[in-house]
Amino acid sequence: MGRVPDSSSTSFFGSELSEAVSEESGGRAKIVLLGDSITAGLGISISDAYPAQLQALADRGGYGVEFLPRGESGGTTAGGVRRLAWSLDPDVRAVVIALGGNDGLRGLPIEQMYQNLERIITQVQEKGIHVVLVGMEAPPNFGSDYTAQFRLVFQRLAETYEIPFVPFLLEGVAGIADLNQEDGIHPNSEGARRVAEHLWPVVEALLAELEEAPSVTR
Repeated sequence: MGRVPDSSSTSFFGSELSEAVSEESGGRAKIVLLGDSITAGLGISISDAYPAQLQALADRGGYGVEFLPRGESGGTTAGGVRRLAWSLDPDVRAVVIALGGNDGLRGLPIEQMYQNLERIITQVQEKGIHVVLVGMEAPPNFGSDYTAQFRLVFQRLAETYEIPFVPFLLEGVAGIADLNQEDGIHPNSEGARRVAEHLWPVVEALLAELEEAPSVTR
């Protein structure tokens, strides 16, 4: 997710994090993690961020895939649309969308967020690439109606496009002081590990579905 930065303070961590988890990839099938500063691992070491933790889980499971973190601090769903094209190289087999947190922090229009996420989903599917959608929760300060409609965006999209769905990225982590940094928003190293473990059942099911393809080996 991320604090709402001005344009001068927005930083991009995706390429650095990608390097950390993609050494000796050997042309493995790739899974893009399209997200914000939580995906980028803001405030913790790159090796502790949840994308690296997912990579470790996949490696231990014998899955021949490479996770490509594409996280931008302060990134919104609109930014995800803009960043999508260069994230999809020919070896990408799946995209995990973990965006929306900053839309909620800024109170951006619900319909706008829906349209942005829908564009990402449809553009990915048009290329024959699998999609996993990960939801977020809006803060309560914009009112209960906004919070409820925000949550429904992810549910509606998952149902409409029949894609694997994790309702809340930070399930079991949000609001727990021992699992978050001082800002109360970004997971610490232990929190990031919990995020990866929370995502893993859905991600592993995806990998099992892909493993018959020549580019995914076990």
